[in-house]
Amino acid sequence: MNICIVGTGYVGLVAGACLSDFGMNVVCVDNDASKIDMLNRGEVPIYEMGLKDLIARNTKLERLSFTTDLVAAVDRSLVIFIGVGTPESNDGRADLKYVREVARAVAETMNDYKVIVLKSTVPVGTAKEIRQFISQHNSNGVDFDVVSNPEFLREGAALNDFLRPDRVIIGSDSERALAIMRDIYRPLYLLETPIVSTSNETAEMIKYAANTMLAVKITFINEIANLCDKVGADVYDVARAMGIMK
Repeated sequence: MNICIVGTGYVGLVAGACLSDFGMNVVCVDNDASKIDMLNRGEVPIYEMGLKDLIARNTKLERLSFTTDLVAAVDRSLVIFIGVGTPESNDGRADLKYVREVARAVAETMNDYKVIVLKSTVPVGTAKEIRQFISQHNSNGVDFDVVSNPEFLREGAALNDFLRPDRVIIGSDSERALAIMRDIYRPLYLLETPIVSTSNETAEMIKYAANTMLAVKITFINEIANLCDKVGADVYDVARAMGIMK
């Protein structure tokens, strides 16, 4: 399967390298020519353990490539992952201008059925908004689907998190798109990875709920650590014991 990843930041680059290691033909696109030149020289703009070797292996096998030519990449691909940044705007909301820029370019370029996958962290309702946005700019009137596929990557463990995830979340109301996404993640079925198929809105909410739960856990264990310091208890033993409680 031919896949296009738009954005070679942390999420996009890890996703592109790992999907190519699944056996997919992946082209990663970025409008930063210097970054693409770096990647084509075998250099990696971010550090993540094992990422450079993974990129080198799949580039050598001709399953992974890098380009600034979005039009050509979209034209050859069935699935387009959007992994660009969503920086915080002045009012605290996620700024979706980069997501919209990519969506518009894809809409104006695609000439046959495409699955557009939102990998970036976006507010609930973004998939619906992007679908409407693409429909408005879909000059060729071709069919497409929008899928929410949030990432759950930890810095320093991103490759393991992608290749051996706790779960994969796929949000879509299209059986056709769901079938294509399940095919992409087929190697994970061998690991008995839970694949959760749900609506776009639910998938987007799962990402925020998971982030919030992580923040709660960190805040909670920090408070327990402060209490342990006062009473002479070992917070590491407490955390380990809590981790095995059913």
